[in-house]
Amino acid sequence: MKKQPICAILYDFDSTLAVTDMQNFDFIPRLGMTPAEFWGETGKFSEETGCERILSYLYTMIKISRDKGIPLTRDYLRQCGKNITFFPGVTTWFNRINEFGAQNGVKVEHYLVSSGNKEIVEGCSIAKEFEKIYGCEYIYDENGVAIWPKLAINYTQKTQYFFRISKGAYEVTDDNGVNEKARNRRIPYSNIVYIGDGMTDIPSMIVVKNNGGRSIAVYPKGKEEKVRDLYDDGRVNFLSQADYGAGKNLEKVMKLIIQSISVNHQLNENENRDRPAD
Repeated sequence: MKKQPICAILYDFDSTLAVTDMQNFDFIPRLGMTPAEFWGETGKFSEETGCERILSYLYTMIKISRDKGIPLTRDYLRQCGKNITFFPGVTTWFNRINEFGAQNGVKVEHYLVSSGNKEIVEGCSIAKEFEKIYGCEYIYDENGVAIWPKLAINYTQKTQYFFRISKGAYEVTDDNGVNEKARNRRIPYSNIVYIGDGMTDIPSMIVVKNNGGRSIAVYPKGKEEKVRDLYDDGRVNFLSQADYGAGKNLEKVMKLIIQSISVNHQLNENENRDRPAD
């Protein structure tokens, strides 16, 4: 049986698939705060303590929830993912891209790599579309209340998931799998795509692009200037409006990438078949 090529699409979440930070939709309003107030508190704590900013927001979520008498449970956080608003076309994007991949002999897999809350993402309508969801997580006490970060993913730590997904070393505790030299990668670097929205995605965009994959920077309608420098500086392969709808530019770019993976796979298969035996 011929081996089917796999295309892995890695996504940021906030301002890439969702129109703004995931906490802004339900979690922060339930605290009786505005996003500006909550993120202001997070920034203030970070400046006063020198705490890394991702850890700062995770701590601030615990502290303010406790102060407000809100048990910060996994189920509560998942409920805060129910009303997330996505960019146009996101909810139907996955099926359309999967079907196009199948038509071209390519298996498409979707992975989320976010510095946001994994638990909130798990409650949203597109959670089921991802092979794996990587995001910040909490440890919970005997009452199911969050007490400590289990995993915190900042912007440079995102890059490890490019290698994990390529090697098939999916568990974050698998240090050997991600660091061992791979003789047969499950997914070649050239078959990996990263979609993000800006400065916080730059390390991942560069790692993917420089290793032969493709990086795409998306932007809200009319705000191309937010990402233009990323393209001009050679940090991404493509810019596209964050419209995931059928027939839109982003879909056209993704289909061309899938077709190129299919063609390259066929060329390699023919080359190996025609190579004389030793």
